Amino acid sequence: YMAAKKHLELNPDHSIIKTLREKVEADKNDKSVKDLVMLLFETSMMSSGFSLEDPQTHASRIHRMVCLGLGIDEEEVGGEEAAVEEDMPALEEDDDSNKMEEVD
Repeated sequence: YMAAKKHLELNPDHSIIKTLREKVEADKNDKSVKDLVMLLFETSMMSSGFSLEDPQTHASRIHRMVCLGLGIDEEEVGGEEAAVEEDMPALEEDDDSNKMEEVD
């Protein structure tokens, strides 16, 4: 049988998307921005009824974001397991041919 395809639609005018875009334009290698984008995607998948392949990675991202939001250095959190390093998709290089057409 055929499985449903996953489609993620983003509202480019939403304040979260606008802010993420500004942060990516400022620093394309910012790990916290990568985590936020992945959290947004994974949360969208879960709220749509899909399962995550690795829930521990999702939990680690949430932990890092909580530490960041509270201003706690991850190294200061003692007695806990180190966050699992996961494979994040590589960021795309600046290639104008891959950009979507912007509409006013």
